Amino acid sequence: MPTADECREALEKLTARLSELDAQDRAAFFSGRSFTCRVPDLGVVFAARFGSEGAGTVREADPGEPPADVRLTADSDAVIDLAGNPAGLPRAWLAGRVKIQASMRYLLRLRKLL
Repeated sequence: MPTADECREALEKLTARLSELDAQDRAAFFSGRSFTCRVPDLGVVFAARFGSEGAGTVREADPGEPPADVRLTADSDAVIDLAGNPAGLPRAWLAGRVKIQASMRYLLRLRKLL
């Protein structure tokens, strides 16, 4: 089973893909948005903030932090898999390995990361 540090590093790799997007798209669609990833098998929640330059540092969320704009729930193995193959997100979601809570608008925007 992957560790919390390995999952954090995997999420940093995944969110770093924002910096590859066109600067105007990144600023228009992602700037000021928040993201969390709950990893139930490790009992940890990671959080990051998206800005005009890309994603901020992935960190452990503080207790009582308000709900993020995009909330992902996945076991540690699924987090590692997603970082290695972001295009596998739809299949992982359909198989129930990953849960995503976000508005439809944000979900459509997230497709740009895949």
